[in-house]
Amino acid sequence: MVSSSHEAMHHIFRHDPGLFSRVSQVLGFPVPAPLKVTVMPTDLTETSPVERRVDTLLRLESAERDAFLLAIEAQGKKDPVKPASWAYYTSYLWTKYRLPTALMVVCQDRATALWAEQPFSSGPAQLPTLTLRPVVAGPHNMPVITDPDEARADLALATLSAITHAGDPDIGAILKALSTALRDMPEDIADPIVELTAQGLGNRPAKHLWRNLVAVDLSFYKSYLSEEIRDEGRAEGRAEGRTEGQAEGRADALLLILEQRGLRIPDDARRRITSCHDTDTLHTWLSRALTAPTVDDVFGNE
Repeated sequence: MVSSSHEAMHHIFRHDPGLFSRVSQVLGFPVPAPLKVTVMPTDLTETSPVERRVDTLLRLESAERDAFLLAIEAQGKKDPVKPASWAYYTSYLWTKYRLPTALMVVCQDRATALWAEQPFSSGPAQLPTLTLRPVVAGPHNMPVITDPDEARADLALATLSAITHAGDPDIGAILKALSTALRDMPEDIADPIVELTAQGLGNRPAKHLWRNLVAVDLSFYKSYLSEEIRDEGRAEGRAEGRTEGQAEGRADALLLILEQRGLRIPDDARRRITSCHDTDTLHTWLSRALTAPTVDDVFGNE
């Protein structure tokens, strides 16, 4: 079953096809920004009943470089069978379209990313015949974007940063920078970014933090995710607009951030957080928790 995070890892390149040229700058093999991008069919099925589909396929053209195909695969874990499939994809596309074909693999796990970027040969060691060298984007080489201005300058790259670092301790600061950057964005721009980020985080704990940030930082913004969050809050209680369920959710998110950052949470601090029912106070602590050096600094002078 294909997960939502799997889909987001390559759909972000469909949303902004020019993202690949910016990622190539980060990875050290600059590819000119394309003048034209065509989203290609992903069905690689042959006449025989063997179905093969690449996750995303783009045709990129630029003034400095002839047109080439870019196959993008999202990979969640090491799979010894996958390199053969990747070799098939690139060979088939090269044969079908008579265009140079590149392969990019996007990962959220460092071990998987390091495995995916090694060269894979189709033949024995002395006769490699065909050697596959995927370009890999993952937590080991994607930038950690924690500056809202930097995120605002390239929302798609900031989204990919959040997706590839979904399991890292820095994810709280990355998501905060992204939600802050989206505050001034029109809905048609913010909408796909909000949804792709939520999908990319999958079922990881960071998804709950993103839901809270969307509900608070983008309270004016209407999207499937933000409306779902607010509907949950309204269902839990409408009396004063701030419900017990919302407070519990922010307290859980706050503890999650502190734990992911590796900060020691004394018992009295944990009790103080879980017993607080004021959502404004919890929001203040939540914002501080992203960068505070200690748990005491989260509470400030309060």
